[in-house]
Amino acid sequence: MAGSSKIAIYGAIAANSAIAVCKFVAAFFTGSSAMLSEGIHSLVDTGNGILLLLGIRLSQRPPDRKHPFGYGKEIFFWSFVVAILIFALGGGIAIYEGIQHLIHPQPLENVHWNYVVLILAMAFEGAALKVALKQFNAGRGTKPFFRALIESKDSTTIAVVVEDTAALVGLLIALLSVFLGQVTGWVYFDGLGSLFIGLLLVSVSWFFAVECKALLVGEGLGRRNMDKIDRILAAEPRVVRHKRPLSLYFGPNEVLVNLDVHFVDNLSSDQIEETIDRIEASIKTAVPKVNRIYVEAETIRKMTSDMKA
Repeated sequence: MAGSSKIAIYGAIAANSAIAVCKFVAAFFTGSSAMLSEGIHSLVDTGNGILLLLGIRLSQRPPDRKHPFGYGKEIFFWSFVVAILIFALGGGIAIYEGIQHLIHPQPLENVHWNYVVLILAMAFEGAALKVALKQFNAGRGTKPFFRALIESKDSTTIAVVVEDTAALVGLLIALLSVFLGQVTGWVYFDGLGSLFIGLLLVSVSWFFAVECKALLVGEGLGRRNMDKIDRILAAEPRVVRHKRPLSLYFGPNEVLVNLDVHFVDNLSSDQIEETIDRIEASIKTAVPKVNRIYVEAETIRKMTSDMKA
């Protein structure tokens, strides 16, 4: 898998499939809209996991004439589709169900079903989230969690972490709404629970969609990595000056960097080649994600035009 392990996604699919069945059974016996919303949420999450696996598989196709840089962005596209599904199916239906039950509230029946299913679901989701966090933490190094989450370009792992976290929070909302409804007898708590779950999913999907959109429309390396490349070029004695490097993500761990540099005069072609090799090696060591580097050398262009003249 590009960028992360499939284990986290398989774990999420297994957990969400089992949880969805349990939630729908509980919603049937209790009439709880919050539980129905949670069932839909888990069902959508199961489908999302399958779509992420599809994106991973498609992204691993080798380059061809139409896609000379490969298919790495398939992961970003299918992750964006997942974000839209969370928004439309997960959040939209949950909000609709919440509004309907606020307009036409109904008392809950057989409430013990809700408690049993919610506790089991929290155990399953907690286990799936633990696996996802293990994969995520393995790649974030010493970065703070939230900064690493925002800066990570591994959209599949981010999707699983965000989905599982939202699922746990949604379960807590559902549990609280059922408990408050039972204790107070106020029938509107169930509808409010569903509404809050929907708003949670819409917020999560918006965050995730924005991250995926940036990668789809051509996001490059962050400032820290770009500064590393700038320092490497500035420290090279044979480079007189250079323009700001250009970069582009073609996958979670596939980055293209384009360099426009001006070498000192009177360098031989062998010396220029040696310098370029040294620069490329330094950049790939400093920023391991960079796997393609193109250098526009001013001296080479000048030598070529002089030869033609």
